[in-house]
Amino acid sequence: MKFSITWLRDHLETEAGLEEIVATLNRIGHEVEGVEDPAEKLAGFTVAKVLTADKHPDADKLQVLTVDTGEGDPLQVVCGAPNARAGMKGVLGLPGATVPSNGMELRKSAIRGVESNGMMCSVRELELGEEHDGIIELPEDAPVGHSFADYHGSSPVLDVAITPNRPDCMGVYGIARDLAAAGLGTLKPIAVPDFEAKGACPVEIRTDDPEGCPAFYGRVIKGVNNGPSPDWLQLRLKSAGQRPISLLVDLTNYVMLAYGRPAHAYDLAKLTGAVVARRAKNGEQVLALNEKTYTLDETMTVIADDAGVHDIAGIMGGEDSGVTDSTTDVLLEIAYFDPERIGVTGRKLGLASDARTRFERGVDPEFLETGLDLLTGLIVELAGGEASEMVKAGTPPQDKMVVDFEPALVQRLGGIDVEEADQLAILESLGFVATQTQVGPGAKTWRIEVPLRRHDVEGPADLVEEIVRNVGLDKVESVALPRVDGVARPTASPQQVLERKLRRTAAASGLHEAVTWSFLPTAEAEHFALRQAQGGRGKLWVLENPISEDMKAMRPSMLPGLLMAAKRDADRGAAGSGLFEIGRRYFRGKDGASDEKPTLGVVLVGEKTARGWASGKPQGYDAYDAKGVAEALLAAAGAPVDKLMVMGEAGDQFHPGQSGTLRLGPKNVLARFGALHPATLKAYDLDGPAMAVELFLDAIPAKKGRGSFARVAFAPPALQSITRDFAFLVPSDLAAGDLVRAIKGADKQAITDARVFDVFAGQGVPEGRKSVAVEVTLQPGEKSFKDEEIKAISDKVVAAAAKLGAELRG
Repeated sequence: MKFSITWLRDHLETEAGLEEIVATLNRIGHEVEGVEDPAEKLAGFTVAKVLTADKHPDADKLQVLTVDTGEGDPLQVVCGAPNARAGMKGVLGLPGATVPSNGMELRKSAIRGVESNGMMCSVRELELGEEHDGIIELPEDAPVGHSFADYHGSSPVLDVAITPNRPDCMGVYGIARDLAAAGLGTLKPIAVPDFEAKGACPVEIRTDDPEGCPAFYGRVIKGVNNGPSPDWLQLRLKSAGQRPISLLVDLTNYVMLAYGRPAHAYDLAKLTGAVVARRAKNGEQVLALNEKTYTLDETMTVIADDAGVHDIAGIMGGEDSGVTDSTTDVLLEIAYFDPERIGVTGRKLGLASDARTRFERGVDPEFLETGLDLLTGLIVELAGGEASEMVKAGTPPQDKMVVDFEPALVQRLGGIDVEEADQLAILESLGFVATQTQVGPGAKTWRIEVPLRRHDVEGPADLVEEIVRNVGLDKVESVALPRVDGVARPTASPQQVLERKLRRTAAASGLHEAVTWSFLPTAEAEHFALRQAQGGRGKLWVLENPISEDMKAMRPSMLPGLLMAAKRDADRGAAGSGLFEIGRRYFRGKDGASDEKPTLGVVLVGEKTARGWASGKPQGYDAYDAKGVAEALLAAAGAPVDKLMVMGEAGDQFHPGQSGTLRLGPKNVLARFGALHPATLKAYDLDGPAMAVELFLDAIPAKKGRGSFARVAFAPPALQSITRDFAFLVPSDLAAGDLVRAIKGADKQAITDARVFDVFAGQGVPEGRKSVAVEVTLQPGEKSFKDEEIKAISDKVVAAAAKLGAELRG
């Protein structure tokens, strides 16, 4: 939520500066995410008066102005605005200032041969609005030479993160209340402008859906003049990121942003008959203010008249009954809607709004009458008109929660010793009402009545939180837990130790760790849920009550989130991305239970190496890079990499000819790797090839034995190893890894390693065959090998290879 310091001071009497306000907000749990000072953009712009305005000697549409800046001699400025004239006051950008709208730095220059010492500015150029037909015209009393930022009243703007459990602070007044309770000033009472209500409301207002809309208040104001809003109102809305529209619309937005109370204004001339809160009919449609048509069902609450639906209750008004510049009579509506109903409706329609955000978290049921009077008073004061009596249809929630609270809990639960009088003062400043009672001998308790706006307070622990955060979370001392004597036992589980090793290995390989959502859009989740290479037997886990449609399905793979992250990187100009993430995949297991599988995912997208004078064109990733990453990570995880089988069937998401799986036995898949299928790249809008790796950590066999603290020193062999080369003719479809594995098993005691160093097919090699050359390392034990021993080992190698259809080349 954004608001200016000026707006905050409308409701909080305080001498605190910006830094103290920011520090206090952070201290009491309202995290300040950013501070923006518009005055910084207006540095170098001053209030100036045009003394003379003469035609430019060499341009029909330009004028040469003499401008008084209040300091020294007048300056000469060339200006092309049609409204520039002698005697007017405007805003002059001096040399050195930067124009906010385009970032241009102003300098003394010559325009068509005439020297210009700055620029007279328009509203758009200073990003104060959209007007650009002429330069800004200031009132006669504007002080010449005064900083325009100070004259304009620009104030720092805070961006505060409000947690979902604090809807009472989704208005500036609620923030001011919390700051006052924290001792930063005094909360000002709400000032409702005086107005006289005359006559009964000419429109019948009622609620036919007491569950969805327990209370519906309204009144009519006739004879209003809907024009542009005054400057003070526009400035406050702009500080909140809102675009001023018209006085009536701006005032409803102002009441929402200032007091957390959404309201709506209807053009009375566009309504027919009674205005009713009711359930929608299946198939009813409404054209909303966002110019989109929504189809409704009977679970949704709407505001309608005899002609049809005019408002999706608590979410967005309708285009057909919205106010315009020509509106003269309005119906004001302030209601209390069931939060759960609003949330379900918003998710069904995929419709978000500021009103929905507040209603689905719970607005203050006690602010209905005051809110309507406040909005009415502001409209009558600024737009004129005559207000009718208020109509109250239904009854808002009135039962307040009462909590038995023991002051000693603050020390026991919060770890802070706070005087009882201070505890009571904090709670009362937040609107809680305390009555002291006695329960048992010497045990003092209070009965605390919770204000209806505090939906988050459900018990004594919540009251402790209120007291502790207003005293200051930084006041909670760090107290170490008691530690027993002796050597501390390791606290990390084997799974945690494994994940730490994998993180270090992946980072050392040049990959960047990503943390993505565990939730996905359904389409992306289904793309990776079909026929997985490992663990895909479970059904996709879809939430019934998701936070949004884009976070509806639990991820069945680590790759979708990483691919979306790589896409965002590419959209921001990254030439290549190497990302990894360790997390959980989720499936619906037996009897509807959640089935979670620990997994490591890797994506390699774009350039592996940039272009250069030596390398030439940039080099991309290929399937062998993915395989190398998979093997390195499996080795770090303790998997027997030398015993793994390379097989296909990586899954439909992978390219069938450039992917594979690493298995320990035919059925136990430890990882899948390779290039992604073109259809997968298209689904994620990725250009060019992309490689991926997925390690199934639950499939990696655990090490046997419990291990020991004893460390065995490494003792290198006493004798030097020797190598022998073998060249075999093998079937062309035989995997080289299978041949290497067979050779290693020919004599496990003497053969310590075997690797392929050449593969050839073509001239001199029979059709359907290929030549594979293997270097075999032999390690003698207590004495060197004799010739006959080496020959015996070689015969074993040839025999083992022959079982795979290989024959030694002559």
